[in-house]
Amino acid sequence: MKKRVLFQFLLLVSLLFSACDENNGITLSGLKVRDFQTDVNDQLTDLYVLKNKAGMEVCVTNYGARVVSIMVPDRYGKMEDVVCGFDNIAKYMENKQNFGAVMGRYIGRILNANFTLDSVNYRLMANTGVHCSHGGDPGFASRIWQAEKLDDNTLRLSYFSPDGENGFPGNLSTQVIYSVTDKNELDIRYEAETDKPTVINLSNHCFFNLSGDFSTTILDEMLTVNADSYTPYDSTKCVTGEILPVTGTPLDFTSAHRIGERIDTDWMQLNVTKGYDHNWVLNTKGDDTKPAARLVDGQSGRTLDIYTNEPGLQIYTANGLKGNLVGKRKKVYESRCAICLEAQHFADSPNKPQFPSTVLRPGEKYDSHCIFRFGVL
Repeated sequence: MKKRVLFQFLLLVSLLFSACDENNGITLSGLKVRDFQTDVNDQLTDLYVLKNKAGMEVCVTNYGARVVSIMVPDRYGKMEDVVCGFDNIAKYMENKQNFGAVMGRYIGRILNANFTLDSVNYRLMANTGVHCSHGGDPGFASRIWQAEKLDDNTLRLSYFSPDGENGFPGNLSTQVIYSVTDKNELDIRYEAETDKPTVINLSNHCFFNLSGDFSTTILDEMLTVNADSYTPYDSTKCVTGEILPVTGTPLDFTSAHRIGERIDTDWMQLNVTKGYDHNWVLNTKGDDTKPAARLVDGQSGRTLDIYTNEPGLQIYTANGLKGNLVGKRKKVYESRCAICLEAQHFADSPNKPQFPSTVLRPGEKYDSHCIFRFGVL
């Protein structure tokens, strides 16, 4: 009799945990929270779910402070996930890919992995040939961040980068705050402080496809960029330090153009990058109330407006994806199945004094802000 009672009790406990998992452990996007929970060198990873009153859902893992999914409605109210990613933490760790990550200490290239600040020369970790890209390896995208859920729609992530990490000077305390607003916005704010002069350039690396169907490309989506100029590359994809007008080039998105309209034009800048992968110099002058760019998917009716206090917007059309990565819902990520819209300072600014400065000094606070506002036509 006692064994039967014990069995019934254990069965009830099992059912309760099962119900809890169904109600709280599985997200609207189909992700399972437990699939993101593991121990990495005595640090725990997890998945955090942010929601607003309208039903928008954003899932974030503290591994690389990554946005894993964004569920937003189309013109008919159908909720779909509009960013690339994986459905478990193991795949993020196995695959060298920046899906949804916070990039740092410095997104983009610092040429020859070298810069001088206050007459002191710093040698950085070279991880792209002779250059330091995205802060070296491992960068912020591969670190475990400390997470604090502030409320149903806000998550604060913190990372301490010690002096000399990948060659960068200064003990750097960094916070990223993700908020899902009732305007269907993903609001991202970056803050940092240092105890020694350093350089910093943080951004999020989400790969968007507003159709919600990653078996299609983004070539038919319409793009507008509030920028009259860009920072060109040389033949090795290193910025030259020039700022050139977009007028008369395939980079002119001052009015809306279909992304695929000119992407394969035989032009040196596009030949170097095999598509779009350039920094536009925004006309917004740091005013994050003015739109920096707009992306529209005509079929679903979804829209994405970007606002930022950053001077530049790096736009990348996922030219490097090769169909060898299988993501969420068993989707194969082919070339140009997504677009990245990275609000940031310019590449190699520490070596280009004519570019806006990326220097952070003790007593100052780094403050970078980007809003991804989703809507429908």
